[in-house]
Amino acid sequence: MLKDYIALTKPRITWLILMSTGVGYFFGAKNGWHLLTLIHTIIGTGLIASGTAALNQWYEREADAKMRRTQARPLPAGRLDAWKALVFAIVISAAGFAELWIGANPLAALLGLFTLLCYLFVYTPLKQRSPHSTTIGSIPGAMPPLIGFAAASGTLTWDAWVLFAILFLWQFPHFYAIAWMYKEDYARAGIRMLPVVEPDGKSTARRILLYSIALIPISLMPKFFAMAGNVYLYGALALGLAFLYAGLRIRTDRTRQQARRVLLASVVYLPVLFSLMLFDRPA
Repeated sequence: MLKDYIALTKPRITWLILMSTGVGYFFGAKNGWHLLTLIHTIIGTGLIASGTAALNQWYEREADAKMRRTQARPLPAGRLDAWKALVFAIVISAAGFAELWIGANPLAALLGLFTLLCYLFVYTPLKQRSPHSTTIGSIPGAMPPLIGFAAASGTLTWDAWVLFAILFLWQFPHFYAIAWMYKEDYARAGIRMLPVVEPDGKSTARRILLYSIALIPISLMPKFFAMAGNVYLYGALALGLAFLYAGLRIRTDRTRQQARRVLLASVVYLPVLFSLMLFDRPA
């Protein structure tokens, strides 16, 4: 039973959210960081992210039952009662909001609440109606660094929005690759991802390539905002070109295997980029 409640929170996704939140916190803490505030920020963001994931699984339980990759989740598999899952999701979401409000500051808490509301009430229902849901979903998906930055500084500056922009653009190749790999599943569930609407994959491949190109100059901005130095600059450029190579390959090789390579490249890209940014951060 406990294992199923944990599965509702999608812990494999939550770690990436918390990593992005931590990066935002460290760049926001220009006047020195406080361990207790950081802990409250990580716990609060983790609870809101987990609650959002659980609420999403509750909302999409019927669609999940139609997809092979999700039909074994606790709700479609019948291992958890839907009402209990809903109560659990609401409680941990509320706890996360309170943790951010009290332990960090109201701005961080409100950004967390915005993330939850945008994800659940705009992005999730839009998935059944339009392939543009990916664009909308990238907004709450890019919020964690803003939450961390706000928790540390009580405000949002251009540095915070640079982190937001990097994460926003990164999500497109990442999620288009996932959509491509599981397009048959999404079609069965009536989820109108781009590869479902345009099955030949040309538009999906083109967008993966274009967003991979756009990510390169945006990823270099920390250097020009004095957030990082030359080590980061050259590392980010090398990472961006490697990511772009995967995008170039999928333009001519529109296969599930190549989509998986794009996905793997994206999973490696982001933590390495953030690690370089923190390593080469000015003293």
